[in-house]
Amino acid sequence: MLHFFCKTPSVFGTTNSTTLPLFAFKLLFNISFAAKKPRCLAYLKIKGLDKAIGFTKESCFGSHPTVNPFGIIPLGPNTEFNDIAKNPAFDLYPPHLRAQIDETNEWIYKRINNGVYKCGFAREQEPYDEELLCALDKCEEILSKKRYICGNSLTEADILLFVTLIRFDEVYAVQFKSNEKLLREYPNMFNYTKDVYQIPGMSSTVNVQHIKRHYYGSHPTINPFSIIPLGPNIDYFSSYDRARFSA
Repeated sequence: MLHFFCKTPSVFGTTNSTTLPLFAFKLLFNISFAAKKPRCLAYLKIKGLDKAIGFTKESCFGSHPTVNPFGIIPLGPNTEFNDIAKNPAFDLYPPHLRAQIDETNEWIYKRINNGVYKCGFAREQEPYDEELLCALDKCEEILSKKRYICGNSLTEADILLFVTLIRFDEVYAVQFKSNEKLLREYPNMFNYTKDVYQIPGMSSTVNVQHIKRHYYGSHPTINPFSIIPLGPNIDYFSSYDRARFSA
């Protein structure tokens, strides 16, 4: 799925609208493990909606750009289906944190989610500024003091950050040349990624082989022979130290 950096305004409303019509979610979710769509699946898993709302998994890769704004679709399952959710009280967008989540989402999306693509599709040296590295350093600093990016409870901002971090060493550091510093070189962020990955249901939203086949096989201008690296084979089920923070 191709990603573009000059995005037009969304036709679906504001970024964090929680009043979307229900019909938008009565359709089957079409899930790809490749790019950022597993954020939707993460919401279904965390809320306990994966049995109530159907979804299909893509087995091939198209070239259609996604029309999912980074905050829209996931927030529907967070609020609209609590009557049938197994975990209705689990709120990833709580009212008292919404302003902080919105602000955090903005810089994560611009500087990290899209930052790796700016590096990957750069045609001159200039895009390799310090924006991505500074944003990752900022995350590392925040996560040295808090269990999650907006405090000590999991929020929408963590899901947004996680989908890039879980792909960072496997894909972005190599394919997109974002290798000034690997995720594994950030002790707090690496342990944080393992923490989120080990939340019940989250690991099932990550298929590393699917991710690698997509990225290394979908960008002929970057990898014309579709060579897929064998490593790094990271064990995200290994122990982590995030429990030292209070809940």
